[in-house]
Amino acid sequence: MAYKRQIDRLPIIPADARKHNVTCHYCIVGCGYHAYTWPANKQGGADPKANAFGVDLSQQQAAETTAWYSPSMYNIVKQDGKDVHIVIKPDHDCEVNSGLGSVRGARMGESRFSETRNTQAQRLTDPMVWRYGSMQPTSWEDAYDLVARVTAAVIKEQGEDGLFVSMFDHGGSAGGYENTWGTGKLYFGAMKIKNVRIHNRPAYNSEVHGTRDMGVGELNNCYEDAELADTIVAVGTNPLETQTNYFLNHWIPNLRRTSLDKKKAQLPDESHEQGRIVIIDPRRTVTVNACEMEAGKERVLHLALNSGTDLILFNAIFTHIVEQGWIDKEFIEKSTVAEGTKRPDLYPARGEADGKPGHLTNFSGAVEGCKVSLEDAAKVTGLKAEDIAKAAEWIGKPKDGGKRRRVMIGYEKGLIWGNDNYRTNGALVNIALATGYIGRPGGGVVRLGGHQEGYVRPSDAHVGRPAAYVDKLLIEGKGGVHHVWACDHYKTTLNAHEFKRVYKKRTDIVKDAMNSVPYGDRDGMVKAILAAIKEGGLFSVDVDIIPSQIGQASHVWLPAAEAGEMNLTSMNGERRMRLTERYMDPPGNAKPDCLIAAGLAQHMERVLRDMGDTAYADQFKGFDWKTEEDAFLDGYQKNAGGGEFVTYDALRSMGTNGFQEPATGVKDGKIVGTKRLYTEGKFSTDDGRARFMDAPWRGLQAPGKEEEKAKFKFLINNGRSNLVWQNAFLDQANDFVMDSSPYPFIEMNLDDMASLGLGAGDLVEVFNDAGSTQAMVYPTPTARQGETFMLFAFPTGVQGNVVNDGVNELVIPNYKQSWGDIRKIASAPEVTKSLSFKSREYRLD
Repeated sequence: MAYKRQIDRLPIIPADARKHNVTCHYCIVGCGYHAYTWPANKQGGADPKANAFGVDLSQQQAAETTAWYSPSMYNIVKQDGKDVHIVIKPDHDCEVNSGLGSVRGARMGESRFSETRNTQAQRLTDPMVWRYGSMQPTSWEDAYDLVARVTAAVIKEQGEDGLFVSMFDHGGSAGGYENTWGTGKLYFGAMKIKNVRIHNRPAYNSEVHGTRDMGVGELNNCYEDAELADTIVAVGTNPLETQTNYFLNHWIPNLRRTSLDKKKAQLPDESHEQGRIVIIDPRRTVTVNACEMEAGKERVLHLALNSGTDLILFNAIFTHIVEQGWIDKEFIEKSTVAEGTKRPDLYPARGEADGKPGHLTNFSGAVEGCKVSLEDAAKVTGLKAEDIAKAAEWIGKPKDGGKRRRVMIGYEKGLIWGNDNYRTNGALVNIALATGYIGRPGGGVVRLGGHQEGYVRPSDAHVGRPAAYVDKLLIEGKGGVHHVWACDHYKTTLNAHEFKRVYKKRTDIVKDAMNSVPYGDRDGMVKAILAAIKEGGLFSVDVDIIPSQIGQASHVWLPAAEAGEMNLTSMNGERRMRLTERYMDPPGNAKPDCLIAAGLAQHMERVLRDMGDTAYADQFKGFDWKTEEDAFLDGYQKNAGGGEFVTYDALRSMGTNGFQEPATGVKDGKIVGTKRLYTEGKFSTDDGRARFMDAPWRGLQAPGKEEEKAKFKFLINNGRSNLVWQNAFLDQANDFVMDSSPYPFIEMNLDDMASLGLGAGDLVEVFNDAGSTQAMVYPTPTARQGETFMLFAFPTGVQGNVVNDGVNELVIPNYKQSWGDIRKIASAPEVTKSLSFKSREYRLD
C-alpha cells in the first residue's frame, strides 16, 4: 500500500476539485469526511486561489492546519470511466469528529480500488460461477438465471424453508437503507424466509431484546451527552480502540483534569463536576489507561470482574442504590409501570411463562427479584464490596446541593455477546430507570455499537422468536440453497471449526455434480445440482466485494459495490443520518446490493412464470429500480416513516452533519431531527411506560460454559483492535495491517508465558473440545494470570473455532466466555520475529 511507496510529495488539490460528502463507513461513530476528486492530468497551486484550501501553500502552515493531507488519504480511481485523483480527508466542521481521523477512516483513500496504483486489487469485478473446476467470470444474466432456476426449484420442492439466507442488517460499507431494503424486500416481502441469520450471529434476532422489551431503544442519547455527564459508565467496551473518535472528541474533553467542559456550564440550574468514569471489564484495556492518564486515577474506577459475572454486579449496584434512597421517585411513578398494574398479558406473575428469559415487571418487582448484597456479589465477581459500593455512589448519589447526577451508561459486545444476554441487558437498564437518567442531557443507557445502522425492512415477525439457529441447521444438513450477503461465517460465527468442515463437505457435493455436466446444458446443470442437494449437498451463492473465506465454498459470486461507489445512507450511534455520495466507479461490473437484489427478484419472477406459478411470480413485482435512489425512496420514505422531505438532495445540503433520526419536519430548508429520545418520559411501549426486569443471577447460562471453564486453564477473551476492522475483509491485501498482524495476537500474562516456554511472537495453538486455532503471542504485563485476549475473526486464525455452540434462549451467541488450553507450535517465525510487541497504552509524557 501507499506507506511502502516512499511518497514524498502529493498533488495539490485544485480550487475547482469536486467535493463530495462522505461518512466513514467503518465503525458506528460515522466520522465526517470530504472526498475531493479532479482530473489525473491536473493539480492545484500554492496561490490561495489555485488550491482547495484557499491558503498560501508557499508558506509554512501551522501545526493544526487543515491545509494538508497524508499519503494514506490519496489514490487514483475511476470516475465516469476516467482516471481522477482522489483525496478523502476529515471534515473539521463535522460535529462527530471535528476533523479527527482514525487509523481506519484516515486510510479510506489508499483503501479504494485502483487499477493505476494496484490497491484493493482483490476486489470482485464480475459475476463468477463454478466452471471447469474453478470460479470463472460470467455475465450478470447468466449468473442470475442459474441462481433463480436453482432457488425456485428448491422452493417448489422444499418450500421457502429450503432457502437459507445470511445477510447484513447494518449501515456503512455493505449496508445502508438502500441495501437493507433491497434484501429485506426480496426475502421478507416477496418471500417469507424463516431460516435467515445476521452477519455476525447465527440467527435473525436482536442483540438487545432485553432493553427493547423494556421499552428503551438502544440508541437513545447523543454524543454530546458524553461531554455533559458527571459520570460515564462503560460496560464491556473499549472505546479508544473501537469508537476512537467518539472517545477522543467527546469523552476525553469531559474527563481531562485540566478543564471543565464549557458545555456543562451552559446547562441551567445545574451544579457541575469534572467527569468520572466507571469501567466494567475483566481486562485492563487501553481505555482504562487513557482515562487514568487524562482524568487522574482518583476519578477512574476499573471494576475488573470475573468474566461473565456482570449480571450479579448490576443487581448489587441496583440494590445498593435503592437501599440508599438514590432513586428518582418522580420518574419511576410517571414513566414506568405503576404498582398494581393489572396487565397479565404483559406482566404475568413471577414464575409464569412469558416467553422471555427475564420477567418484565414494575419497580418493586425488580427490587424483589434482583436483590443481592454487596458481599454476595463480591464473592461471585471477585471484586471488593467497597468498590461495588463506590460504583453505586458514583452512579446514584446526588451531587452536593441535592442535584441529581448526570450519568451516561454505554455498553457493547462484552455485555451483548456475553453471559445471559437478555437478563444482563435488563439489569443494566434497571439502574438507568431507577435513577431517571434516560432522556436527560448527560444521560442515557445506550449500546456503543459496531457498524453504523441503516435498517429498513418489511416485518420480520414471520421469523419467530426464538429465531431459527441457522448455522446449527446447516450443520445438521438442512436446506438446499444458501444466499450469503456480505457475511463470512468461516470467521464470524461460533462453533466455526465444525461449521467450516460440514459446509465445505456439503458444497463440494454440488461442485462435483456441476463438474459432471457440459456447461452449455443449463437444464442438465440445474437437474444435477438438484440431485446433489437431495444427497445432502448445498448450493451456495455469495454476494460480496471480495472473495471471502466462505465464498471459497460457493458456486456463484456476485460482485457488490460499497460506500462511495454508490450513494448510500446510514446513521451512526447517535442516530445521525447522512448521505455518502458516490465519488468513484465501482470495480468492473460490480453493483449496489439493492440492485443485485432487484435483479434476482426479476429473474425469480420470470422463472416462476415459466414454471406456471403466476401467483407466486406476482410477489416478485415492484423491483424495477434503476438506481440506488429508487430503492431508497421505495424503502426509507415509504416504509421507515422518514417522510417525503428526507431525500438525497436534502441530505446533500446538510453535509456531514445531517440530522438525528427520527426526522420531525423541515425548517429553513433543513431537516429537523431529534437530539435525544424519551425527553418527555414516554417510552416505546403501548402505554408509554418503561418496564423493569426481574433478572436474578443464574451463573454461566449458555450450555457447556460451566463445564468448559472447569476443564480448561485459560479464558480466551476476544475482541477487536484499532488497526484491524471487523474480520479484516478489506485488510487482507493491505500491507500496513498484515505486516503488523500476520497472525491474530493473543495477549498473555508474562508468568503464563514463562510456564509454557513462550516468547514474544511465538505461534501457539489454542484448543478445546469445540476446535482449535492459532495465534501469535503478545506479552502483556497487565493481563491477569489465566486470562488471555485474542483478536476476533481474523483470517489467519479464527477465534470462533474455539467458541462452543452455546447460545441463550433467544439464540444470542456467547462469544466472550470461552475457555481453552494453549500449546506452543513454533518459535517466532520470520514474519513475527521483527515485530514490535511494545505496550499499546498511550502516555502523556
